[in-house]
Amino acid sequence: MRFRAKIVDLACLNHFSRVINTIAKLAKTCTLRLTVSKLYFILSDKVANGGVSMWCELCQGNFFDEFQMEGVAAEHNEIYLELVPENLARALKTAQSAKAVKIKLTNKHCPCLRVAVELPSLSSSSRIVTHDIPVGVIPRRLWNDFREPSVPDFDVSIYLPVLKTMKSVVERMKNLSNSIVIEANLNGEMNLKIETDLVSVTTHFKDLGNPPWTSEDGCQSSAQDRDLESMAEARIDIKKLQQLLAGQQVNPTKALCNIVSKRIVHFILLHEDVSLQYFIPALA
Repeated sequence: MRFRAKIVDLACLNHFSRVINTIAKLAKTCTLRLTVSKLYFILSDKVANGGVSMWCELCQGNFFDEFQMEGVAAEHNEIYLELVPENLARALKTAQSAKAVKIKLTNKHCPCLRVAVELPSLSSSSRIVTHDIPVGVIPRRLWNDFREPSVPDFDVSIYLPVLKTMKSVVERMKNLSNSIVIEANLNGEMNLKIETDLVSVTTHFKDLGNPPWTSEDGCQSSAQDRDLESMAEARIDIKKLQQLLAGQQVNPTKALCNIVSKRIVHFILLHEDVSLQYFIPALA
């Protein structure tokens, strides 16, 4: 099992750093899955137990100048590691003006991701700062726990308003309540609602647009049979939503959410070379 990679391009490095910062804000620990062409950051708290789950996918070719890996076996050419993303984010902080960053899987006393940051120096010799980030190697028999979550059969899918706007609304609302109701319809309308014994506040968004979804067999999804005006809603933990919005350091080109009434809200944030899915279960 071997892995080594190198980033030389500063723009790619800063972009990668922003992605890792976003993930660090969403997950205390996560699974890093390495394949020949992609990296995945996976958080699979069991949604059934009220945990959120996350699936973030990056094409390595858009970030790394060199990328070599040998998986566990020829027919299973993948590596699954458990890590604390905050540690990786911290290591990359020192790399903001680096000439190059090398990441390598090592095993001195325990398995580590070694991040070597080559800093520019005034003399001819270069300065290298090394961070060893402890990781756990996840055995092959557990890999199935980390498969891509399936898109739930949703009642409504809608594009999100500008995330900054949504974030400031949610931040004001979180002082009033621990939960928030998200409701939307197929007419491009979405409401964020707080209801307590003392106060009820609703923010309305309209003309957001609804993504055109087709199911595997090519016909429109079940959402199409719904009345356009009728709202699908889910009450979720406001802190989890705020965490998602506050963590966004990569401005997505597309952001949408799918609502399965009273069950789950599934967010999809797409950037040119990064896609992030985030599932927040509904509260009873």
